[in-house]
Amino acid sequence: MNRTGRVLLVLALVAVVGMAFRVSWNALRDVARAIGADTTAAWLYPFVVDGLMALALVATLVLTGNARKFALRVLAVYTLASLVLNYVHGLVPALHGESVDWGRLADWDPANWALVLLATSLPVGSIYFGSDLVAKVLHHRPPVDLPQPESVQTDANRSMAELGKPLAEEATALPVPVLELDSMPVASVDVPTGPVEVRVPVAAAEVSRPRRATGRVPVAARSARPVRSEAELLTEARSLTESWPVEKLTGEGIRKALHVSAAKARVLRETLKAEREHNAAVAVS
Repeated sequence: MNRTGRVLLVLALVAVVGMAFRVSWNALRDVARAIGADTTAAWLYPFVVDGLMALALVATLVLTGNARKFALRVLAVYTLASLVLNYVHGLVPALHGESVDWGRLADWDPANWALVLLATSLPVGSIYFGSDLVAKVLHHRPPVDLPQPESVQTDANRSMAELGKPLAEEATALPVPVLELDSMPVASVDVPTGPVEVRVPVAAAEVSRPRRATGRVPVAARSARPVRSEAELLTEARSLTESWPVEKLTGEGIRKALHVSAAKARVLRETLKAEREHNAAVAVS
C-alpha cells in the first residue's frame, strides 16, 4: 500500500474511533453522574476509561514480551468494563434523564454493589495502569540486531604453503621482460643464455601467535617412557624401599622415588606396610 492509502486508512480509523468514543462518552457520563460525580467529573469520566484503552492500544504496538502482554491485559479489562457500563446504561432508562438515585445502577443489591465498585474503581485503576504503561514505554529499548563481524583469522590460520601457493602461481603468470637490444650498445648488454629468473616480492604471511595447548596431549607429544604395570611398580618399590625404615615409608617418598602419581604411591605404601607387618608377624611366630 502506498503512502496515500495508508494516510487515508489512518484517517478513517481515527474518524471511526472518534464516533465510537462519542457514543460511549454519553453512557459513561450518565453512569458517572449516578455514582455521585459532579458535572465536571462526569464530563471527564469517559476520558478516564476510553482514554486509557487508547493508551494501552498504543503501548501494545511499542512494547514487546511480557510488557506487551501486560498492556494487552489492561486493554482487555478496560474494554470489558466500558462494555459493561454501556450495557447497564442501556438497561436502566432512568440514567438517561438523571432521575435515578445516587449509587443505584441496578435493582438487585449485589449487582448494584458490583457495578458501583466497578465504576468507582476505574479512575483509580487508570492512574495506576496508565502510569505503569507510560513508564514501560519510556524505558523500552527495542532490540538491535548487530551485524556479524567477518572472520579476520581465515588467512592467519592458513599455513605458509597455502599462502605461498597463489603467490607462486602469480609469479609464474607474470610476463618476462624483453630486453630491447637494438636501442642499447652491444657491449653493455649481457644476453642471458639460460632461463631468466624473475624475483617477485612476496609479502610476509601474517602468522597468528601460537595458542597454548588445551585438552589431551597428542600421542606423538607424549613421553616415550613405557607404562609400568602394577606388578612391576610393586617389585621396583620393594627393591627401592627395602632399606627404608617404617617412618620413611610414606606416599610422598614413594612418589618421588618411583615417579608415579599420588594415588599409586598411596597404594604401594599400604601394600608395602602390609607386607612388612605380615613378615614381622611370621618372624615372631
